[in-house]
Amino acid sequence: MAKVVSHGAAEAVTGSCHLLEVCGIKVLIDCGMIQGLNWEKNYEPFPFDASKIDYLVLTHGHADHIGRVPKLVKDGFKGEIVATSATFDIAKIMLLDSAVLLAEEYETQMRKAIRAGRESLVLEPLYGREHVESVFTKKLHVAVYAKPIAIAPFLTITFYDAGHILGSAFVHIAFVEGELSRSVIFSGDVGGENRLVITGITPPPQADSLFVESTYGDREHKPIKESIQEFRGAIIDTLRQDGNVIIPSFALERTQEILWILHEMHKEGLLKNCKVFLDSPLAIEATKIYGKYVSSLNKKVALYASLGDDPFEFPQLEYTQRKKDSIEINDVEHRAIIIAGSGMCTGGRVLHHLKQRVWNPKNAVVFVGYQVRGTLGRDIVDGEGYIKIYGEEIKVRAKIYTINGFSAHADREGLLKWISGVKSLSKIFLIHGESDKMQSFKAFIKENTGIHPHIVKQGEFLFV
Repeated sequence: MAKVVSHGAAEAVTGSCHLLEVCGIKVLIDCGMIQGLNWEKNYEPFPFDASKIDYLVLTHGHADHIGRVPKLVKDGFKGEIVATSATFDIAKIMLLDSAVLLAEEYETQMRKAIRAGRESLVLEPLYGREHVESVFTKKLHVAVYAKPIAIAPFLTITFYDAGHILGSAFVHIAFVEGELSRSVIFSGDVGGENRLVITGITPPPQADSLFVESTYGDREHKPIKESIQEFRGAIIDTLRQDGNVIIPSFALERTQEILWILHEMHKEGLLKNCKVFLDSPLAIEATKIYGKYVSSLNKKVALYASLGDDPFEFPQLEYTQRKKDSIEINDVEHRAIIIAGSGMCTGGRVLHHLKQRVWNPKNAVVFVGYQVRGTLGRDIVDGEGYIKIYGEEIKVRAKIYTINGFSAHADREGLLKWISGVKSLSKIFLIHGESDKMQSFKAFIKENTGIHPHIVKQGEFLFV
């Protein structure tokens, strides 16, 4: 029988990596970065032979799904990579940015180690730019939604729109073993039907088994309209007292959603005497990619684009590509909105802005994305009174907003509705979630479908 082993995102949120073996063909679904408390595990050898992987399937371009692909290539992967066109475009800028950050972190740690006489303890970067570039010299197969790809006479892979970020997909894999026909779906990350910027998730086809994410399997999100109003209120209230707003934002999807809302606020005259800085070279490049795939935007946003009104542009917006430009934002004392990465405050330019402004009670920090345990963002959201940035302890006096309704992940009701659309389903495997949330979601699914889900463990052999 076909078997699956999860080597990441098993009883954890990040590091998605699932190996399917069918009749001797090995298909790896995602190869993501492990984020948060277990970051050092990224340096461990893969628990499989990278050179024996025949196909690498990428569900979408988030780092926790693609972040270790250059390491996979570095370790000997020679197979074919399958993804949507948008995912390939996004993956390239994401991985090049990751290589730069890894190199910068290495240099920082080495300088500290030299002063302490501990150079031998500093790990080399996980990969470099040359390894990223080698990813895109491999054989790349561009997947089109709902169009099956026959990778063997007995094995087909079909991508469907997951409504998560631009180019995202859930993957249906159908195979024949002897006289038995079977199929399995890997969800990637599941979005919703009504998305703020992109098109929504596609109903799933029939499948026997399902590996499904459970990031928000224990809760319902706030309605998106309510979340937009909360976001607008945070902006307006802070600007009213001449404060500044810092938005730690993920370069993909969340930044474009924020720009779209601010675009609409500008149209309504709510951003007068205000400056908006997109202080993330990666987010700037990602936004250009969104402009390239107008057909993947929802009807309202696509209409703006087709009429020549860029949905991600407005007069108050300034791009700050260079570090020099980023530093000059410090000179803006009042009424600045600063969108900067990283989204979980684990690095990047947002740390400098927090250091400059989080101590001031007139200012606000608006979180619009999930904060993994072990990140600075999670510490702030959880109410830490003091945070440490670049060795300096800083009092948190700014007003903290946590707006969860923007999540690109479906909540438990959305997940249940989507799961319930999979006909002939007999096995459900839960991945990509924190343990307590998975336990809650397991009980919820059992109660509503009668199917007993299985929470996948790291390295566990499962038959589909």
